[in-house]
Amino acid sequence: MDTTLIIIIAIVIAVLVLWFIITSNSLKRAVIKIEEADSDIEVALTKRYSVLTKMIDVVKGYAKHEKETLFEVVNLRKGMSLQEKQDANKKMDEQFGRINVLAENYPELKSSENYNTLQKSIVEVEEHLQASRRMYNANVSHYNELISVIPSNIVAKLQGYTKKEFFEASEEEKKDVKIDL
Repeated sequence: MDTTLIIIIAIVIAVLVLWFIITSNSLKRAVIKIEEADSDIEVALTKRYSVLTKMIDVVKGYAKHEKETLFEVVNLRKGMSLQEKQDANKKMDEQFGRINVLAENYPELKSSENYNTLQKSIVEVEEHLQASRRMYNANVSHYNELISVIPSNIVAKLQGYTKKEFFEASEEEKKDVKIDL
């Protein structure tokens, strides 16, 4: 055999082996990206549950506190004599003084602020979740493309890679979320 022919065959085999390794590594990286994106969805779902349940509890608790306080003030004024109203007014002034000190130290302690914070939290966690889902679907799309097109589909078939499913919202997730306050 001619040495040139042997060298050419060796180069062709080396190029094919190198291509096979590079393609195989690309497929493995794509799978890792999908697993990472799937994990990001789990993190976003956990964050959504944790943040929203805590924020809803805070808003409910503070709204209940404000409602009870106002209800007590209204009830205190009913059927009082002038002297009793003055005494109650003095006690309320003392209590409001304490509340004002508390409000100065913690100016955000208002139910309307809590509702605003809840709304912002809802938007933030939902955007994070949507971004995670979009990233997952982008990675699945890239992977599915790799295993479908020539020549990388040859390596994919030899190594047993199969198509991945895109993230799709369940029927329950498609419904409007009801936040019960």
